[in-house]
Amino acid sequence: MTETLEPGKAVVQGKRLSPVKLYTRRFARNKAALGGLILFTLLLLLSVFGQYLTRWDHVEADFTALSVAPGAGDHLLGTNGAGNDVYAQLIHGLGRSLTIAVTVSLLTTVIAGLFGTTAAYFGGKVERVMLGMVHFLLILPSFLIIALVGTHYRGEWQVLVVVLTLFGWMLTARVIWSLATSLREREYVTAARFMGVSSMRIIVRHLVPNIGSLLIVTFTLGVASTVQAETALSFIGFGVKQPDVSLGSMLAEGQSTLSTAPWLFYLPAAMVVLLTVAMALIGDGLRDALDPTSQSGGRA
Repeated sequence: MTETLEPGKAVVQGKRLSPVKLYTRRFARNKAALGGLILFTLLLLLSVFGQYLTRWDHVEADFTALSVAPGAGDHLLGTNGAGNDVYAQLIHGLGRSLTIAVTVSLLTTVIAGLFGTTAAYFGGKVERVMLGMVHFLLILPSFLIIALVGTHYRGEWQVLVVVLTLFGWMLTARVIWSLATSLREREYVTAARFMGVSSMRIIVRHLVPNIGSLLIVTFTLGVASTVQAETALSFIGFGVKQPDVSLGSMLAEGQSTLSTAPWLFYLPAAMVVLLTVAMALIGDGLRDALDPTSQSGGRA
């Protein structure tokens, strides 16, 4: 027997569930979300340990096997026109895209969380200045700037992480600000002010944790959107470039050989779809599990 008390708390057979256990149970009841988590875990393990399943490196060329189809010879997924092993490149590209996506999503979530809650906490002129900065950055042609920077630095993935982070946190920060404005007048915030607690400590210890569920969902969905952004930039030549490899750069290379070597396009495309779907399912599951008004995950 389960009795719901209030958001984030429940009693199961006389025992009070901790929020973590409650959210875990609700998430586990969502079969689609659980499937997405399993899929993402498999992709993550493949990106880390998949390199040990082949003797080829992603930059090593086999000049005796150019544009070999999958299953031929000792190249499991074939080779490209330069003789590079497609499996080795796919594993490296998956790892590179995941590294970029997770790093950018984590940085943008942290920046947006601190910026939005800080603007909401101080209010007044500070709030207007900070929101003005957000609005100014939103009207900048970010895609053009990212493309120019990516071209200038010849596709270095660290630079791509920086520019995607700089232009990826503003909308989330504005959403967080709108939610945090309702928290700054709560009793625990007022009590902390009277006790002389510093503003930064109040923001970090009281405001940010109370929007933690939103930040978790934002981070998860941000991974999927960053994968798509990195793929698009690399596809049109503004992202990761040779000798490095990402899923987007593999798609860019494969789109010119669709009629002669279709596996060079469809294999990385399938990987992008699997990764995006997995993160979308996990994001939806987390949103339902952390939302006390949602019935998708059950009552406890």
